[in-house]
Amino acid sequence: MIMIAAIVLPMILGAALPFVKIKNRNALHGLVIGTTALEAVLGLAVILSEEKLLELWRITDTLTVSLRADGMAKLFTVLFTFGWLLVSVFAFEYMKHEHNEDRFYAFFLLSEGALVGLSLSANMAAMYLCFELATLLSMPLVLHSMKKDAMSAALKYLFYSIAGAFMALLGIFFLAHYSTSLDFVPGGCLDRAAAEGHEGVLLTVILITVIGFGTKAGMYPMHGWLPTAHPVAPAPASAVLSALIAKAGVLAIVRILYYVVGVDFVKGTWVQITLLSLSLFTVLMGSLMAYRERNLKKRLAFSTVSQISYILTSLFIFSAEGVQGALLHTVFHAAVKTCLFLGAGALIYCTGKTAADEYKGMGRKMPVVMWSFALASVTLIGIPPTGGFWSKWAMASAALDSAPGFFSWLIPVVLLISALLTAGYLMPVVIDAFFPGEQAPAVKRSESPMMWAPMAVLAAVCVLLGMFSGGLAGFTQGLASLLV
Repeated sequence: MIMIAAIVLPMILGAALPFVKIKNRNALHGLVIGTTALEAVLGLAVILSEEKLLELWRITDTLTVSLRADGMAKLFTVLFTFGWLLVSVFAFEYMKHEHNEDRFYAFFLLSEGALVGLSLSANMAAMYLCFELATLLSMPLVLHSMKKDAMSAALKYLFYSIAGAFMALLGIFFLAHYSTSLDFVPGGCLDRAAAEGHEGVLLTVILITVIGFGTKAGMYPMHGWLPTAHPVAPAPASAVLSALIAKAGVLAIVRILYYVVGVDFVKGTWVQITLLSLSLFTVLMGSLMAYRERNLKKRLAFSTVSQISYILTSLFIFSAEGVQGALLHTVFHAAVKTCLFLGAGALIYCTGKTAADEYKGMGRKMPVVMWSFALASVTLIGIPPTGGFWSKWAMASAALDSAPGFFSWLIPVVLLISALLTAGYLMPVVIDAFFPGEQAPAVKRSESPMMWAPMAVLAAVCVLLGMFSGGLAGFTQGLASLLV
């Protein structure tokens, strides 16, 4: 019942908001924060729950929609629910200058329910259903302002996502034919005897990973929606799109590679070489584009393209340490990118400026926002003792120990170059804020505790989870050992 409640609660309230028409803004936002807070509690309850299979809908004798709270589900459920809670607190102040708040919060809550459903999916049918729902329900967040550029960006997001999901569905049909079950099984459920000699199975892995679920994860060549959608969406929407919704693609790829296909089937093949090559190219390309970009939110969007491909690169090494590094970076990137996008939203909200070089002296006027932005930036670069250092250390170590051929040294080199570029596109914003060389821009609106408090919490998570990461490292190590 806990799993069902975690999915249904935000979806029911989200669906009801446009019809209830709550006129008191404080009451509306209180309802939203209360819902996301209760979702966070349910997320904790999912962690403590037993790993039981819960069948929701039996379509045929072999096709069901089922839920299970395994280790991977628990990790992503907590990420989604706590991320949504912090963003909803930030939105109270930020959304004051936006119209149609009830519509925004409706799809905000509906999207959370879809993502929690995706986390808890026990088989390919449930995962695909929730994945498509997450796309359709999050698209209005990009469309919110209804301006021409927002409509264009929303359509691009929709077309990319639907095209990717269609390719993923085609691949799932093919994999289902060669699998012993549609349920997710640690280590894979592919019938190796039936699949051996069928090149189409390997092509299907590429189809699902790169064009299918890789679209949501922002992997080249299907990354184009990210830098288009983020600048036009409200900051709360950008935060969940970049830090959380994009993780839906990561989770789906993990489920397909490690719970359906099995790493032994693709490790050492041309598929692994192709996946590593594309993900490494995306890491470098995203960092270079972010370094060249002047618009702060678009810069952070290109950064997401790069950073999520860190995670994918580590997954494609197909080793236990690689999986652990990927999961650690998933957690830290979610905290960092939520904080950075909220920081960008706060800066734009208070100054009206959108360019990354227009925030000189803001460290004095918005100290908590800028200190939080600085700590999140340091974490993303990978400077110890922050969490980003440990996740990147695990990824580089996995590459040196287990990556095939020249990738064993190429991966650490690319990660190092990308880290330097990350410093190049984030630290100037921080340096300008605290060491201004000219007069700071005028502040049109004052920062509110409702805006900087979530950022402070996220910045603390980035640092403290890095300094005291034993519990998280142990959990991710145990989870990785089940898969490889």
